[in-house]
Amino acid sequence: MMNATRTKLMAAIVAAILLAPAAWAVQPETKDVTSLFANSGVAVEGLRAIDVGGILVLRGRTLDLTQAQAIATYAKTLGYARVANLVRVDQGVDDAKIERSIERQLSLSRGLDGCNIKINSQDGAVHISGTVQRELQKDFAMEVVRNVDGVKSVQSDLQRF
Repeated sequence: MMNATRTKLMAAIVAAILLAPAAWAVQPETKDVTSLFANSGVAVEGLRAIDVGGILVLRGRTLDLTQAQAIATYAKTLGYARVANLVRVDQGVDDAKIERSIERQLSLSRGLDGCNIKINSQDGAVHISGTVQRELQKDFAMEVVRNVDGVKSVQSDLQRF
């Protein structure tokens, strides 16, 4: 009987150790080293450089893949052998593609049949104008436009006829 109790106790101790919360684990030291990149000459918007236990994590945005690669190369010249380059490369806005996508989505939306909607996109900022039959169609058209890839904002001058 004593061995069964001891076995249960040992099993409970082992389970507690194996299922211990992650808070008990040793967290690596983190240090913001963004200032080291001030004179890099690389164009990365919103650049953040964080040293996490000897691994440099780079974040930010750029329009040019070569700039994203250059910032990682610069980090290696600073002595970082392990670099996690998470710099996002944004593609330029293709307004003609956005307009075509919106027109396609609007034409597929049966709830907008009979409406006359015109689209204009400037750097992803979309302006919709024209006429709708019911007030609810204004909101529906705005929602369709907002869900198209590349659309950053939507302004509407839709009128009910």
